[in-house]
Amino acid sequence: MRKGIHLDKTAISGQYYRIPTPFRDGLRVIKNETIWNASSASWHSRRNIRKLKGLHRGDKAVICCNGPSLNKVDFDLLNGKFCFGLNKIHLLFDRTDWRPSAIVAVNPLVIEQTSEIYRQTTLPVFLGKSGIPLVGCLRHVAYLHSSGSQYFSLDPSISIWEGFTVTFVALQLAYYMGFSSVALVGCDHSFADKGAAGSLVKTKEQDNNHFSPDYFGKNVQWHLPDLEGSEFAYRLARDAFQADGRTVYNCTEGGFLEVFERISLECFLDPSVL
Repeated sequence: MRKGIHLDKTAISGQYYRIPTPFRDGLRVIKNETIWNASSASWHSRRNIRKLKGLHRGDKAVICCNGPSLNKVDFDLLNGKFCFGLNKIHLLFDRTDWRPSAIVAVNPLVIEQTSEIYRQTTLPVFLGKSGIPLVGCLRHVAYLHSSGSQYFSLDPSISIWEGFTVTFVALQLAYYMGFSSVALVGCDHSFADKGAAGSLVKTKEQDNNHFSPDYFGKNVQWHLPDLEGSEFAYRLARDAFQADGRTVYNCTEGGFLEVFERISLECFLDPSVL
């Protein structure tokens, strides 16, 4: 039986962690070639994730989401801060010297479209298991097992719930790593394209839903968001952090997400304030 806190009749399983770069004593690589065996990748990933437990206890983290408002962020403020980058955060790299501390992606289409970036980067990467045959078993990559149960996982080395948004996955990782407070930036929680949640669509022209027009460029497939489902997941994250005396803040400039307390990014990063 899954141990943990129960919120809204939804289980929460338990524990904490941090990221060496790349994972020290990490995944076994034979002659620098990829190990393609899925069970091997899963076993090594679980072992390496467990090494990260609680190593950032008491620190702050920033989750850089993918909305258009991410373009308003002063990334000079984030140099030296622990930051999660999501999905196609690499599209920002030609505009700034800033780099995230880790990248998180779980959507199969995103992983397929970005697999070569995940293979080549030296940054730690957390991926959904659909990435195993595309990215392989590499030292800097850890795979997450996605559960169909709707819960906020306190031990991602066992499983996570994707919660309709990769931001929720990053929040589970941040909790496990022990961060006392987490800020969201670029979380607009609003999309120009409309349609049934989860529908598979193609971008007709440039992408107006994300920070780069090339994010899902012309004729690229992607899934329409489930904003209501995402809000349910965000409330689980908020309550889990609060139950342990920790906090998630929304430091996005604008946007429509009101689940988390709003403060400015400057305020969040100021040690004299928080």
